[in-house]
Amino acid sequence: MKIRQLFDYDTWTYTYLIWDEATKEAAVIDTVLEQVERDLQHITELGLTVKYLLETHVHADHITGAGPLRKKTSAQIVIHKNSGSECADILTSEGDVLKLGEQEIRVLHTPGHTDNDSTYLIEGAAFTGDALLIRDCGRTDFQLGSNEALYHSITQKLFTLPESTIVFPGHDYRGLSQSTIAEERAFNTRIGNDKSLEEFSQIMDNLNLPNPKRIHIAVPGNLKCGDLES
Repeated sequence: MKIRQLFDYDTWTYTYLIWDEATKEAAVIDTVLEQVERDLQHITELGLTVKYLLETHVHADHITGAGPLRKKTSAQIVIHKNSGSECADILTSEGDVLKLGEQEIRVLHTPGHTDNDSTYLIEGAAFTGDALLIRDCGRTDFQLGSNEALYHSITQKLFTLPESTIVFPGHDYRGLSQSTIAEERAFNTRIGNDKSLEEFSQIMDNLNLPNPKRIHIAVPGNLKCGDLES
């Protein structure tokens, strides 16, 4: 599987374009509305056929470009069933498998940042959305977040993946683009180095972060799949 990592500087969001080399079937993970033309340019130049538009969760900090991209590519929008999305084409559950040519994308339900977080697994890599970030993790104080659920998702699911698995996060705020499961198990400041649930919860409950500045438009917009004209 080929991977292209793209970045939106305004919202610190990573978008991923992945594709099967043999068939050129592709998926786009976590699009950003303002970057739709950029993504389409890559898709066209690389000669790809987009089959899936994958959302790791209902975002609170940016509006997805999935709806507009669906109109341009006829791809199917994919998100976890807990999102309650009425605009997505496929609502996933734990263990679902999507195919690009002969390549597989496996769905791992990793709630805790929200109740609808999904990690998308391909051979050798995990696209973790906001659940597991580089030396960090998603916040748990809104959108049905839960310290206990995120702790379980990371320690019992993500940290049990092969240590060499590359971690591709949904965001980064310090210029870091990728990591590995082994690194995060050892060095993640919030949950690494065998921290207990109690230690993790104390850290998370004392972050005192402001709400994302776009939350009031992002969540409603994403429940429309970014198709703001509908």
